[in-house]
Amino acid sequence: MDNLSNILSHFALKGDVISVEPLGNGLINDTYKVITGDSFPDYVLQRINNAIFTDVDLLQSNIESVTRHIRKKLLAEGEKDITRKVLEFISLKDSPKTYYFDSQKYWRVSVFIPDAYTYETVNPEYSYYAGKAFGQFEAMLSDIPDKLGEPIPDFHNMELRSRQLKEAVAADRVGRMAEGEVQEILADLLKYDKEMCKAERMYREGKLPKRICHCDTKVNNMLFDASGQVLCVIDLDTVMPSFVFSDFGDFLRTAANTVAEDDPDTAAVDFRMDIFEAFSKGYIESASAFLTPVEKENLPYGALLFPYMQAVRFFADYINGDTYYKIKYPEHNLVRTRNQVALFKSALSKVERMQTFIGSL
Repeated sequence: MDNLSNILSHFALKGDVISVEPLGNGLINDTYKVITGDSFPDYVLQRINNAIFTDVDLLQSNIESVTRHIRKKLLAEGEKDITRKVLEFISLKDSPKTYYFDSQKYWRVSVFIPDAYTYETVNPEYSYYAGKAFGQFEAMLSDIPDKLGEPIPDFHNMELRSRQLKEAVAADRVGRMAEGEVQEILADLLKYDKEMCKAERMYREGKLPKRICHCDTKVNNMLFDASGQVLCVIDLDTVMPSFVFSDFGDFLRTAANTVAEDDPDTAAVDFRMDIFEAFSKGYIESASAFLTPVEKENLPYGALLFPYMQAVRFFADYINGDTYYKIKYPEHNLVRTRNQVALFKSALSKVERMQTFIGSL
């Protein structure tokens, strides 16, 4: 507590700190709720994981630009509940910076949003809310004047993931290319390699724009009020320029799978069209104002891209000897690969239905 109080003393907080308590169960950052007294706001203290987000200055600059622009938009629309509709980060007492470096770790503070809730539930209702919220998030940022950087460079670049797989195969560091199943999976993945890399080609040809996207579209990255209405999108660390497929496909990869991504029963894997339709409906309702015809017609491609990309990443890690993803047993990454390939193929079998539904919207 003494160390955290010392960290908090560098931020321009209102009120006195009464207590600091652990908050949530985040996998990337350590998070605490800071309780103050009387009518002052409470706060959220968070340690920034600079092992993942190595350029903290760029990271916070992105977040400040995004929250500032959204706040400006909401004010122009006459929004009265601004403090609950967009995150607010606190600057240091002696600097406009919104993070503090204690010689070992980086820290930031935001205003705690009261009477707000997150949900883990993935069903058509919450998928619709998610689609609408993330589409609206992109829409509000479609005219942001600031140039944002990439806190994780090439995060969703399929051409890079394809190169990494081919490099892993060529190096064969732990001799796994001799396994018969590995050869079969590789041949299967390579059949779709060129088609799955088309976003980068279309971008170079000037046919596909990059947008400011959230890039981590999960149901639990939204805050809801007590009546079930979405307040705002949270967890802005991965906000960066990307293709709209990043927000569209990334959500569906996890939400539309009938089982967890490491379930070994590939026969149980299916791509849920009810989740696809609900999310798509919400997304297009709020994003249609800025989406180009090319972006709209390729949304089904986005639904295919992310299980394919994740299969490639899991598979490359398996070939490399499991150096990136944490594993619970020796074949864990291989099981994940099989699962994601099955999800990709299930989605592939439903592309025409996806296209028809998107067209109907």
